[in-house]
Amino acid sequence: MSKQVPTVRLSNGHEIPVLGYGTYLAQQGQCVELVKKAIDIGYRHIDTAFLYENEVEIGQAVRDKIGEGVVRREDIFITTKLWNTFHDPQYVEEAFRRSYDMLGLEYIDLFLMHSPMGLQFAGYEYGDMQPKDADGNMLFGEVDYVETWKAMEKLVASGKVRSIGLSNFNSEQIGRILEVATVKPVVNQVEVNPGYDQRKLIAFCKERGIVVTAYGPMGRPHRTTYGNRNALDDPKVVEIGRKYGKTGGQVILRYLLDIGTVPIPYSTNDERMRQNIDVCDFKLSEEEIEYLASFHSARTIPFLPLKTHKYYPFNIEF
Repeated sequence: MSKQVPTVRLSNGHEIPVLGYGTYLAQQGQCVELVKKAIDIGYRHIDTAFLYENEVEIGQAVRDKIGEGVVRREDIFITTKLWNTFHDPQYVEEAFRRSYDMLGLEYIDLFLMHSPMGLQFAGYEYGDMQPKDADGNMLFGEVDYVETWKAMEKLVASGKVRSIGLSNFNSEQIGRILEVATVKPVVNQVEVNPGYDQRKLIAFCKERGIVVTAYGPMGRPHRTTYGNRNALDDPKVVEIGRKYGKTGGQVILRYLLDIGTVPIPYSTNDERMRQNIDVCDFKLSEEEIEYLASFHSARTIPFLPLKTHKYYPFNIEF
């Protein structure tokens, strides 16, 4: 039995399911079956990006499920992203067209600027995404992300994309976009988890009608190099879960919903995929929310190779 996930209204009137299936690690070869399984379980919001190299597979999975009569195109919300090497306005339309063609789904629901940090254009192929100099340093681009945004706005008029937004932007950078935007960003996708709760940025976005999508919702439990306190196995989180008949992971996802984000967990495990979507039938108390917010730590995805970029977003508080 698939679960029904509620939606939240974006500022332009479109609806986004409040929980999605992230595909950052879903590689070619497994991605089609994973996304088909996710749709069968009840996921209606699939998040991808050119960077993930799986847009073709995701498009195929969705078309297969439409063909089987499991869903209609309008039931599925697809997000993809403009990669950092395509920030020069002259490359934006072609980069979008490639993602659009690879997905092959009539329209894209949401197209995000993957980050404010442009890189030098090196071509349109997957192998061109990380341009480096002879010493292995990233080759940064000089393009102002505001100019990239203006080019993205033109895509909306084509009817091939319904909404546009941002990812990994801080409050000052969002403010600069809003000053010039004729099409407002509807989403800012950032890392949010109990170790990095982002509540100031979430409040900032909410005041401006921007929904926050939360990637890395579990705080990358498979990465221990950052010394994070892992909320997943924390005894009190497990205890809170028992109270509601839920797992620690489900408590974390409920916490992210309760603080006003749209989490996009990824799993390849059937049971965990089911658990991750089964979080809409309970709510945490204020005290429980505050406990989940106490896992203060560092972000787990700090984009270290880009730390000296002039538009590096993580040097201010939020």
